[in-house]
Amino acid sequence: MHELRVTDGDSVKKGQVVAVLIAQESESALTGARALLRAATTPQQRSDAARALEIAQGSLVQANLRAPETGVIVSHGADEGALVAEAQDLLSLAASDSFVFVANIVQTDLPRIRAGEAAQVALSAHPAPIRGSVHGVLPAASPSDLTEPVRIDLQSAPQALGLFGTATITVGERRNVLVVPQAAILRDDVSGIQRVAIAENGKAHWETVRSGASADGQVEVVEPALSEGTQVITDGQVGLPDGAPVQVGR
Repeated sequence: MHELRVTDGDSVKKGQVVAVLIAQESESALTGARALLRAATTPQQRSDAARALEIAQGSLVQANLRAPETGVIVSHGADEGALVAEAQDLLSLAASDSFVFVANIVQTDLPRIRAGEAAQVALSAHPAPIRGSVHGVLPAASPSDLTEPVRIDLQSAPQALGLFGTATITVGERRNVLVVPQAAILRDDVSGIQRVAIAENGKAHWETVRSGASADGQVEVVEPALSEGTQVITDGQVGLPDGAPVQVGR
């Protein structure tokens, strides 16, 4: 391995030279010619050594190792200067179109998951969400937490492999629906009943609701049909009695 131009974790483009290999005979000839040049003491010796080095460089047998695909260097099997053998694995490359994220989805949500649905993955230590699409449900259910893994194909490479994160899958779009902030809906863990505290005429009034789709901190209210512009309480409503006086903040 005459030259190693990448390190683990480097992003590379298809066709980029990642390493330079030189035949062992050529490397030996170069090493010998350089040694003769260093040891030369007379003008004639230096001239002869320089000529030998020139011949060795001119007859150099080398090969450029190029990246077959755009992606990220995962690992390397030889360091610069090391003697490599035929068929030895020198570098491992993960192609940019092969990055996936596996999300554990609760089994009750699986009927809404379809191949091709858009997804966003927020990874730890990654500055922005990565877009992707659902590839499919993997056959590896977990009986302990009643989840199944869903493979999401990522559109771009993350900064590192093996990161944990959170996936958001868009299972459908709804337009012209009434939404409230997610913080406005309180759910009873025992009964499952959901309620919203409404500020009306200076008093709090609790309304039982049925929620629908949610996204970006907003939740659709399916029932009852609240009026647009209804003021809902999003902070401090836990334990608030029905009919308690409230003051709407501006």
